[in-house]
Amino acid sequence: MLEPLVGAEGIRMIIEPVTVGPARPVARPLLSQHWRHVLFLHWPVRPAAVSHLMPSGVFPDVWNGTSWVGLVAFSMERLGPGGWPGVPYLGSFPEVNVRLYSVDRQGHRGVVFRSLDCPRLAAVMTARAVFALPYRWSSTRLAVERDLYCLATRTRRVSSPDATCLLTAHIGQRLERPGPLAEFLTARWGLHNQVRRRTVYLPTDHPPWPLYEARLTDLAQDLTSAAGVDVCGPPTSVLYSTGVPVRFGAWRPVTWDQRGSDSRPAQDGPR
Repeated sequence: MLEPLVGAEGIRMIIEPVTVGPARPVARPLLSQHWRHVLFLHWPVRPAAVSHLMPSGVFPDVWNGTSWVGLVAFSMERLGPGGWPGVPYLGSFPEVNVRLYSVDRQGHRGVVFRSLDCPRLAAVMTARAVFALPYRWSSTRLAVERDLYCLATRTRRVSSPDATCLLTAHIGQRLERPGPLAEFLTARWGLHNQVRRRTVYLPTDHPPWPLYEARLTDLAQDLTSAAGVDVCGPPTSVLYSTGVPVRFGAWRPVTWDQRGSDSRPAQDGPR
């Protein structure tokens, strides 16, 4: 059931609730892939501190008045077009991304990627050329053995200093009831992006996340600051998932009333 909310300047909006299943199932996938060994790190941020990083017509999504920045590492496997199984080598690689949480004037919740690091140059060039996503070529390595999770990435950037991330985490017990904040941070059914000066939304479809407790033992990273977001201290939320198969649908334009484009939806999280 959609949530009627009133935004700034009295503009009435309808924001979709957070759901553990797809908000918009994808019947004809544009891309298929499998995300495995996913580690979610999250820090709270003020919505005003990240609103300028959103595409036109898209605003920071909030939980109890707070927005979030995520650093998400995983193993991408068998990325490929449509519903095909995917490319075994070129479509499989470790990735770490920095993302923000977004909502558009149609009430669709999603994410906005600020950076995506991976070691496959072909994937980087294709994603940048076709989807205008901020992929960067890096020396990313990921290893998971039993309950130990290790990630190392280094991105060489032409116009700014190198960015790195080194982390180690221990994986704990399965969460039977992850809780509303965990669902808000992980159950995102699309992404917002700007492609050729147009804001678009790509829906995603996958089974509910199997989520586990996780505990960081080491973290040294400047990926978030290189992506334009400052964080302080250790992450507030650390979660792990064994992974899910994912399908992306065709993008659709995001429309908005430019006369009210400075107004922001007022959310207090799922109800």
